[in-house]
Amino acid sequence: MISPSSLAAYAHYTLPEAVIPELPDCYRGKVRENYDLRDGTRVLVATDRISAFDRILAVIPLKGQVLTQTARFWFEATQSLCPNHVIEYPDPNVLVCKRLDMMPVEIVVRDYLAGTTSTSILQMYRKGGRKMYGHRFPEGMRDNEKLPQTLITPTTKAEQGEHDAPLSAADVVTRKLLTDKQWREVSEKALALFAYGRETAARRGLIVVDTKYEFGFDGRGNIVLADEVHTPDSSRYWLAESYPARFAAGAPPQTLDKDFIRRWVAERCDPYTDPVPEIPQDVILQAAAIYIDVYEKLTGQEFALPDLSVPPLARVRGNLRKYFGKAA
Repeated sequence: MISPSSLAAYAHYTLPEAVIPELPDCYRGKVRENYDLRDGTRVLVATDRISAFDRILAVIPLKGQVLTQTARFWFEATQSLCPNHVIEYPDPNVLVCKRLDMMPVEIVVRDYLAGTTSTSILQMYRKGGRKMYGHRFPEGMRDNEKLPQTLITPTTKAEQGEHDAPLSAADVVTRKLLTDKQWREVSEKALALFAYGRETAARRGLIVVDTKYEFGFDGRGNIVLADEVHTPDSSRYWLAESYPARFAAGAPPQTLDKDFIRRWVAERCDPYTDPVPEIPQDVILQAAAIYIDVYEKLTGQEFALPDLSVPPLARVRGNLRKYFGKAA
């Protein structure tokens, strides 16, 4: 694992935002800046912002590059399971993709009773919830316990700053968010992607605890995988080797995802109502090292550290210059 101290030189080498005037009508997502081009493509620039509890918590050096390159690995590996929106990667932080009609539902697949946010099954279970997302959960389950079976727990897709809301499969159809046929098809694709991710991660010593997928429809109505896939932002990863002993001892699993930052914040305040304390630099650099470590474990590739002499926004702008004349 790369050490946090070895990343000290990158402490201020960050991309907190990527507003590019030559690509107008920027839509600012939680962690990405999005630009629609007149030829029907979309430019997604992954910044280094980290989002949780429906707010931006901090900026993590190199995070946007890790997310983009991790998603690239998975998009390329899963093309046979589900078509995706990828066109090209002109920069380590940038994906150019097909513009889709996005589903109004986020598809979350879970294998464990885990989570730190208000819509996680662990937090709902702790408060007495036993019927959640249309599934009934047994009594006596422990934190971070393996579920009896893999579950899909969909949520609404809230605007930035608002809260996702739990849904059941019946809700999705009766509220006409998707047709019954669309729900069955997207469920099959999500479970197939999750099974592939679980098996691949297991070979690399990791447990995929849960993950979020976003899908859209292309011009022909086909379901297409979008956004990101199996990244440490959209997925929860635990170290498999230490999980059994830590679970037996009632200790939290060793995580390789943004739960490291989530937990740091949640231990110090109510992240939904209180001001978030400033996160110290050593914690920020440890988070950066965790992101890089999960990339290297999953892909088997060494993470390519960028050239410090070129500011990240300048590099992104240079690599996107060919798109400046295609703006809508």
